[in-house]
Order: sequence, then structure tokens, then C-alpha cells
Amino acid sequence: MTRASLTGAVLVLLAAAWAVNAERRSSGVAGQAGSLPFQVQVMADFESPWAMTFLPDGRMLITEKSGVLYLVSADAQQRTRVDGIPEVADEGQGGLMDVVLHPAFPQNRFVYFSYSEAGQGGKGVVLARGVLADGERSALQKVETLFRAEPYVDGDGHFAGRIAFSRDGHLFFTNGERQKFVPAQDPKATLGKILRLRDDGTPAAGNPLAAKGFHPAVWSYGHRNQLGIAFDESGNLWEQEMGPRGGDEVNLILPGRNYGYPIVSDGDHYDGRPIPDHSTRPEFEKPKVSWNPVISPAGLMVYSGKLWPQWKGDLFIGGLSSRALIRVDIDGTNARKGDQWPMGERIREPEEGPDGAIWLLEDGRQGGSGRLLKLTPTGSGSH
Repeated sequence: MTRASLTGAVLVLLAAAWAVNAERRSSGVAGQAGSLPFQVQVMADFESPWAMTFLPDGRMLITEKSGVLYLVSADAQQRTRVDGIPEVADEGQGGLMDVVLHPAFPQNRFVYFSYSEAGQGGKGVVLARGVLADGERSALQKVETLFRAEPYVDGDGHFAGRIAFSRDGHLFFTNGERQKFVPAQDPKATLGKILRLRDDGTPAAGNPLAAKGFHPAVWSYGHRNQLGIAFDESGNLWEQEMGPRGGDEVNLILPGRNYGYPIVSDGDHYDGRPIPDHSTRPEFEKPKVSWNPVISPAGLMVYSGKLWPQWKGDLFIGGLSSRALIRVDIDGTNARKGDQWPMGERIREPEEGPDGAIWLLEDGRQGGSGRLLKLTPTGSGSH
């Protein structure tokens, strides 16, 4: 074969590969629809979206990693950029992250959000809130910083930054250990911890470890990168966290407990050094479910809708490296692996819609798409 013909053949192959990839991105999970127990509708497209939440009227707030917050119509056909978001440090795993409404949002219009910023000592995750005004120009007004992780450190990984409200109005906030290992066990640091705060960001009264010399906001510790927390209808707090090389976890979070990282894990360090398994140290809380190979979990919701009554109370998790939607079967305070459905793209966030449909955000990174998807039961006729 001559050099010219070889070059031509290579170009043909590259063009074919590009066409296949373009078709995959445009059709999404269409090729797998026959194996899925739901139908998938592409609703919109975003640039590296990270989190979403529904307003009482069915509209959505959706964050993009770069620092953009959108107010999106209930049918996802219109969007308005919401002004007022502070400057974010969006390198690596940082950026604008979670967005959650105050339980009394219809009265106070409070929107809570998390983001990473640069500051003294490096970078850290911030909890903030503002008042949503959505007249002719949407904006978060009276934005105030409520809490900053302690300490700020160098690096761009493991910010966590997930937010959830309990029934009694307390705010739970995750701080990742920032790929520094040791802070997860440091009582004075908030890194590698789940925090329990008042809705104004101050440490809640009665936190279980304050009298033992811990930072007064700490609820539980020994965590790595907690990218999802959610309460079930019984008030149990569930958490998922991304493990090291192996060992992604779902945990039932109990007050004052130590979940062991980096002393124990069901995975090992990325450089190959072993980490003792949870079974070797029974004094630490062990995960209810773990995955090895990993799923790279992102986002967490407890399903409470009517479209799939058989899944009520179960956990749903987005899968990044696994490019999947994962269901964890919940029975009281016990959990076991349920389903893992291939979705063809990195799934960053699952969220339940007002009608019980499941909405997903694709991650939009590593060459993938960042679409907003709506899942409804197969044969429901919802399009």
C-alpha cells in the first residue's frame, strides 16, 4: 500500500469513528433502550452540569461546574441564567456544585449552594445561600457565605460539597478529605467529615463529638469523597462516597461514628499500597454496600414517587466511570445491590421530579455529553 493510500484509509477510519461517536452522543441510550425498564427522553443540554433541584412549581435550578446557575422551565425548553453566584475555582473537581432549597422555600425563597474557592492556604468548599428573585431578571439576592471548610489546602480534588436538610430543619453538609488522607481523622479539621449545621451555617447544638474536642460542626468522620447524601422517609441519613482504587461505598450515617478512612477501606491506594479491609477493624462503621470494581458514584436520591412503586425507598446513584444508573435496594437500615443500568454516558446527578419521573444529568466531561434526561416507565406514553 502506498503512503497516499494508507493516509486515505486512515482518514476514512477516523471519519467513520467520528460519525459513530457523533451518532452515539446524539442518540444517547437509544441503542440500549430495549434492556432498560424505562424510556429515556432527552430534555436539554448543558455544559458540565453538576446538580439540580426542583422548585415547587415544577421549574428546576441546575448548576454548571464553571459557575453558572440556570433557572429552567418545567418542560426544560427555556432557561434563564441566575445572577449572583460568586466567583468559583473550577479547576479539577472544583466548581459550582450542589443546589438545594430551604424546607420553607415558599416563604423565604432561600436557595443553598456549594462551590470551591481559592483562599488562604489553598482551596476549600463553601456553603452559601441567597434569596431567589425571578422576575424579569433572575438573581440570587443577599448572597451570604454560611460556612467554609477548615483548613484550606492545595489541590483540586475531593471537595464533596453535598447538602441535605433533615426533617427537623438541620442542614447536613459534606466536606471531602481533599486527597490528603490524614484530615479525615483529624478532630479539628472539617475535611473528611459530615457536618450538622443550623440553617444559618453555624454548628448545630448537641453535635455528638463537640465535647470530645472535635470541631463543633462534626456529625461523623473518617470519610473520603462524599458525593451524595439523602434522608429516607424514616429519617435515616444515607451517604455514598467514592473510594480509592476500589471500595466505593454506601453508608448509613450514625451520629459520632468513625467510618474508618484512610485507616480502613475495601479498596487500596492508587499507587498499589494496600489498605486494610473494614473487616479487620470492627471498631469502625463498615459500609452497607461496597463496589469493587468501582462505579464512581455521583449524586444520591431516595425514590418516593408513584411511577415505580416497587422502588419506593430505594437509593439511586449516578455512575461516572461506570456510565450507569445504579439502584440500591433498601430494607429499613439494611441495603444491598439492586440494579446497574448502562446509560452510555457519565451520570452526575439523579433527581426525582414532581410526578415521580427520574431526571438525570450527564457529567459532560471527558468528551461526554451533558444532557438532561427524563426517565419514565416503559409503555407509559410519556414523551
